[in-house]
Amino acid sequence: MGEWLDFTDEVVTVNGKGEEIKREKVTNRGYKHFLSKKNCLEMISIPSGQYLIGAPKSELGWKLSQSPQSLVNIQAFCLSRYPITQRQWREVAKLEPVNIELNPYPAHFEGYDRPVEQINWWEAVEFCDRLSRLTGLNYRLPAEKEWEYACRGGTSTPFHFGPTISTDLANYSGVDWDYGGKVCSSGRYGEGRLGCDRRETTPVGMFAVANPFGLYDLHGNVREWCADYWRDNYEAATIEDRDRRVLRGGSWNDGPNKCRSAYRVKFLATAGLYDIGFRVVSDNSP
Repeated sequence: MGEWLDFTDEVVTVNGKGEEIKREKVTNRGYKHFLSKKNCLEMISIPSGQYLIGAPKSELGWKLSQSPQSLVNIQAFCLSRYPITQRQWREVAKLEPVNIELNPYPAHFEGYDRPVEQINWWEAVEFCDRLSRLTGLNYRLPAEKEWEYACRGGTSTPFHFGPTISTDLANYSGVDWDYGGKVCSSGRYGEGRLGCDRRETTPVGMFAVANPFGLYDLHGNVREWCADYWRDNYEAATIEDRDRRVLRGGSWNDGPNKCRSAYRVKFLATAGLYDIGFRVVSDNSP
C-alpha cells in the first residue's frame, strides 16, 4: 500500500544562454504506492495555490491558444513524479479491464524505465480506472490547469529552468531543422544554445534534475495527455472540440519552443504516437 515520505531533489536554474547559474536541493512530501514488490508509483503532493495560466504576448513563441492569461486557483492534489513508465503500464495492463482492453507492450522505444508511449487518451483513462480499482484511490488524468501549475512549480519563466532550456537538462530536439533552405524548427530558444537530438525517449529522471515541486521530465521526452477537451484559447465562451484533447510538455521530437510550460496542442483522443505518454493525478492519499 501507500507509504508517505520526503523526496529530496536537485533543482537547476539557467540564464538566458542556458548556462547553469544555480543548483539547490528541495524537499517535497509525497508517497510511494507499490504495484508489486519491485514496481513502485511515486506521487508528489502539489500544494494549493494560484497562478497565471498561459503566456504573455512578449514570450517568444506565444500563440493565441496560450491566451488570455488569467489567474487560476488550484486545489491541492498529488501528481506522479515521472511520466508513467513501461514497467508501471505493464503491471496495470495485466489487470481485468474496466471498460477497454490494454496492450501490455505498446511502446515503440522499449525499456522498463522509459515512458510508455503510443497511448491514446482513452487508454490512458483506462489505466487510471484500473489503478483506482487496484488501490482504492481516485486516479485520473490531470486537468490542463493542474498540469501547467505543477510544471511551473511557482515559476513564471518559459521553462521551470528559467528563460531557456538545454539538452543537458531535458530530452528535446536541440538541432535546427530546415526545409527549402529555411529553418522550420529551431533547436535553440531565445539566446540558448543548440544541442543534441537523441531521436528517442530516455529513461524517466535520467537528467537527475527536478522542478521546484520535485517533478521530472516536464519539458520534453513525451507529450502528456490532459483530461480536458480542446479549446482554442482560455476565453470562457470558447467552444469545446469533443474529438480532441490537450497535450502538454513537448517531446523528444519537438524543438524547445514546443516544450515551454505554456505550450499546448490538440490531438485526436483516439490516436496515439511514439511521442505521447501521460502521468496521473490522485485526489486522495493512502
